[in-house]
Amino acid sequence: MILSLAPMEGITGHVFRWAHADCFSALDRYYTPFLAPPRVGKPFTNKGLREVDPASNEGLNVVPQLLTRSADEFVWAARLLADMGYAEVNLNLGCPSGTVVSKGKGSGFLRDLDGLEAFLADVCERSPLPVSVKTRLGLESPDEYERILELYCRMPLAELIVHPRVQRDGYDGKPRREFYGETLERVPFPVAYNGDVFSSEDMGELLAAYPGTRHVMLGRGVLMNPTLPREIAGGAPLAMEELSRFHDDLYAAYVAEMGGNAVFRMKEWWSYAKHSFADPAAVWRLIRKAKKAGDYEAAVVRVFRELA
Repeated sequence: MILSLAPMEGITGHVFRWAHADCFSALDRYYTPFLAPPRVGKPFTNKGLREVDPASNEGLNVVPQLLTRSADEFVWAARLLADMGYAEVNLNLGCPSGTVVSKGKGSGFLRDLDGLEAFLADVCERSPLPVSVKTRLGLESPDEYERILELYCRMPLAELIVHPRVQRDGYDGKPRREFYGETLERVPFPVAYNGDVFSSEDMGELLAAYPGTRHVMLGRGVLMNPTLPREIAGGAPLAMEELSRFHDDLYAAYVAEMGGNAVFRMKEWWSYAKHSFADPAAVWRLIRKAKKAGDYEAAVVRVFRELA
């Protein structure tokens, strides 16, 4: 079984990957939050380069994810990534953000299936790296997925990662796992599952329903409980001492990279990590008020002293 970490914009970047791997051991695979490819002939921007710099990912199995409608820019970025030593590149067809979708990118690309077919045929032929795809079922209705799946079946994809919701769902409602099961049965290439695996029990239910599962991408479940991969493997549950150490390592790394802005980045993490505590609302009340580093650090001390 392959366990990977989902690409979550602003959260699961290279700092998080390193801190999590150091505290809890590395997952089998990590996907970068989506990157905009540079223009043809140009290097990655500083932000993008920090994510894909081999030094930022040494010792980890990382797959860069790209967000674009330009086949030329996708292929150019794949060439840069191949030169850096990467073995695969992933196309984001799942992001449900309204600003992304309005540009016809992410899950918005699923609205233009003729354009998407031409794009995929082109990049699969010209890319120096195998191309995988992370997808949703469509934009408005899962009925859209039949045509989308037929399109994927015609492509030589390295893997298809299925998040079985449509764009308008966001992350609400239950994933429509039956469409993942249909994908497992029909496509001629590897398939991965992503969506609402928050516990070892959730994983057990998924595997019982779809025993052919070989790769599960974990996202919010790892942010809520960083030992979820260990628990899925039969290991011990999260201890508060572990969570405290992980917090300290993550915060120190963000401070080193972005100074005072680390507080705001850590609040994004706490919006998920609060669920590791018996009273998430009380945790969030303490954390959300902090704006400066000193106030934030004092709030964290109180969280682990009074609420753990």
